[in-house]
Amino acid sequence: MGFEGFSDGGRFFERLARHQAREWFTAHKPEFVELYDAPMRALLEEQHARADRAYEHVDLDPPKVFRIHRDTRFSADKSPYKTHIAGYVPTRRDGKATEAPIALYLHVGLPRAFAAAGHYMMDPVALARFRAAVADERGEALVRVLAALTKKGFTVESRETLKKVPRGFDPEHPRAGLLARKGLTVSFPAIPPETLRGRALSPWLAR
Repeated sequence: MGFEGFSDGGRFFERLARHQAREWFTAHKPEFVELYDAPMRALLEEQHARADRAYEHVDLDPPKVFRIHRDTRFSADKSPYKTHIAGYVPTRRDGKATEAPIALYLHVGLPRAFAAAGHYMMDPVALARFRAAVADERGEALVRVLAALTKKGFTVESRETLKKVPRGFDPEHPRAGLLARKGLTVSFPAIPPETLRGRALSPWLAR
């Protein structure tokens, strides 16, 4: 079955936020699957196919949907369930997810729906490759791409940015700001709320 939208408008997650109990979620799990889990999987399959055709130089791995259960081991918040659903379309990798960027990340639920792409958290190997590319002529192309995306309403972000250019690079490098980043993502323009409820979300994300 193809993607037909997230018709619930977030109401399930508002209720889940008030009922953080296994008994409640177990009783309402079929509702979660119908309203969010199944549509997310269908949507990401569509996005995987669209991105695979659009980016001939990039191989993609199958889409992944994150578990609804929270990892509470290192958190003061022991709420067992997330109040959103999220998934992504990864680029091809041989090892950990942190070794490759993603073609699309999508979050639906509280506090809002949003989409992004890029490399959120680079491991040392990926970070070294990124910095080498920024420092040479490939960095000039990256600056042009980011400028074009910014004009279209995307927001350039990083999970962490150093206060100084990393050791081994010229502190006065023209792309010092990029060299200081330890990840690089772009958040999409705000998703129109009405788009979430129907098929229009799929072509919107693909564009």
